[in-house]
Amino acid sequence: MPAAVVVGGGIGGLAAAVALHRIGWRVTVLERAGAFGEIGAGLAIWPNAMRALAALGLAEPTAAVAGVETRGGVRDRAGRWLSRTDNGDVARRHGWPLLMVHRAELLRVLLTALPAELLRAGGEVRAVRPDGAGAVVEHAGGRVRADLVVGADGLRSRIRDQLWPEAGPPRYGGCTAWRTVTGPLAGRGTDGALFWGRGERIGFAALPGGRFYCFAAARMPEASPEDPHAGLVRRFGGWPDPVPELLAAVPEAAVLRHDVYETPPLASYVRGRVALLGDAAHAMEPTLGQGAGTALEDAVTLAACLRTDPDPDTALARYDRLRRPRTRAIARRSARLGAVGLAAWPPAAWLRDSAARLVPSRLLLRSMDPVLSWVPPEAAERGRPGGRAGTDA
Repeated sequence: MPAAVVVGGGIGGLAAAVALHRIGWRVTVLERAGAFGEIGAGLAIWPNAMRALAALGLAEPTAAVAGVETRGGVRDRAGRWLSRTDNGDVARRHGWPLLMVHRAELLRVLLTALPAELLRAGGEVRAVRPDGAGAVVEHAGGRVRADLVVGADGLRSRIRDQLWPEAGPPRYGGCTAWRTVTGPLAGRGTDGALFWGRGERIGFAALPGGRFYCFAAARMPEASPEDPHAGLVRRFGGWPDPVPELLAAVPEAAVLRHDVYETPPLASYVRGRVALLGDAAHAMEPTLGQGAGTALEDAVTLAACLRTDPDPDTALARYDRLRRPRTRAIARRSARLGAVGLAAWPPAAWLRDSAARLVPSRLLLRSMDPVLSWVPPEAAERGRPGGRAGTDA
C-alpha cells in the first residue's frame, strides 16, 4: 500500500487526505497546531466545490450544515442596486446553488470522514528531503518516509519555501480584509449583497441559524496597526442598511483581520514526489470566493491522477498540467475583479458602477461558467455534461 504524508490540516489538506484514503493509500496528516480546528468565518461553496465534495462522498453532509443564499447582488455606496442575482439561476445552470457554510463546520465534515489514527496534531514539519522514489518528512514527533508528500500548509508554506526557494515570499495584494460572523438575527431573511465604495467594499451572506457572514476589504498599507473590530466599525459602521445592524451583532473578539497576499506563480506545483495544493500553491485574492473551492478541486484531481496512472511520477505531472493553468487563471481573474471592486479614483468608481448597471445578470452568470463548470477529471473523461475538468478559467 503506497503511503502519503499530508502536511497541513486545513480544508485542502484534509480533503487531500480523504481523497487519498478513498483510493487505498496509507495517509498521515501532520498539523502544526496542537489540535485540528479552523480559525475562520464564512465560506462560499460554489457548484465546482460541491462537485469536488461529491467526489469525496461529502456533498450531502456539507449541504446539511450549509445555508442557501436566495438572492444577492452588488450595491453602490449609497445602497442602490447595481446588479441582482438569483441563486436559483446558479442551480439551474450548474446543478448546485451557491451554499454558505462556516469554515469550522466544513472542517468537521472532512474530519469525520477520516479515521482518527491518521491525524497527528502538534506535528510541526521541520524539513522534507528527497529519498529515492519518495521523501522523508522530519517533524516534531520524529520522521516518516512516504511515497508522496502533499504540501497543504498554506500561504506561508514551509514546504514551498524549502523546495521552491526561487519562488520568493508571498506578495502583498494591496488591501486588508476583515471576516466575521454575527450572532443570530431574527427576521433578516437569506438575501446577501456586496457594497462597492471607493477603495473599500463590504458584503454579507446568510449562514444557518440566523447568523450572517460579513466580509470587507480596504486599500491600505501593509501591516497597518489597527484593532480588528474597531477598524471594521470605524470604516463601515455608517454604510447603508443593513450593514450597521449586522456589525452591531458582531462580538468584538469575533473579527478576523489580515492583509491579503498572493503566491508568486510557480513553474510547477510538483517537485519530485512532493505536490503543493491550495494556498501553498496558489493563494489568491478572495474576490471570487474560490480559495477553498480550488483547494478541494486540487485534492480530488490529485487522487484521480494517482488512481488512474500506475506511475506516480506520471500522475503528478498530469496533476500539475491540469491544476496549474486553471488556478493561475482563476487567481488572475480574482485579482482583476478585486481591483475593480476596490477602485478608489472617483471617475474609475463611477465608470465601474455605471457599467455594472448595464450588464444583464444572465451575462454575469454566464461569464462565471469557466470557473463554476469544473468537474473531476474522471467525470470529464466520461463526457459528463455540465462541466469540464479543463484548465481554462
